[in-house]
Amino acid sequence: MKIIVGLGNPEGKYNNTYHNVGFSVLDFFAKKNGLKFNKNKCRAILAFGDDFILAKPQTYMNLSGDSVYELKKYFKVPLFDILIVLDDIDLPKGKIRFRMAGSAGTHNGLRDIVNKVGSTPRLKIGIGRDENMNLADYVLSTIDSKSKEILSVSYATASDLIEKFINGELCQDQTICLN
Repeated sequence: MKIIVGLGNPEGKYNNTYHNVGFSVLDFFAKKNGLKFNKNKCRAILAFGDDFILAKPQTYMNLSGDSVYELKKYFKVPLFDILIVLDDIDLPKGKIRFRMAGSAGTHNGLRDIVNKVGSTPRLKIGIGRDENMNLADYVLSTIDSKSKEILSVSYATASDLIEKFINGELCQDQTICLN
């Protein structure tokens, strides 16, 4: 059993923001595979595949570790079978990076997970940064149409990588540049 955790914030007002890219990737993957998020457990909304679970924590970004801890404990899954999907301001928009483990970098949601659960595999989707905006304002800003086009390609590639992770085919660090 694998657990794929997309990071984001639960309220509808965050749906089309950079910080909810993790949720968006899971929505893309679920739609592609005919899955529905219809179960609430471990402070997350879940969708079930044959040998995997998709999870969107409802704890808000900076407390994502609480939900991931509960998921790990309830489903008795080892750390290396939990994939975290998240936005990354330190990667150019559209660039994707998969790592088996590592530090949280500048991401508070991932930092909370690492502190409460440990280091897990992660799939980072680059959102770039706007040097003219405060970091918090930027990640919570609405994704513009040009960026939406770039990110939609990233969602498809990330979805393929999630499939490879589920099948045990993704086991080494890699970076994919799409732009």
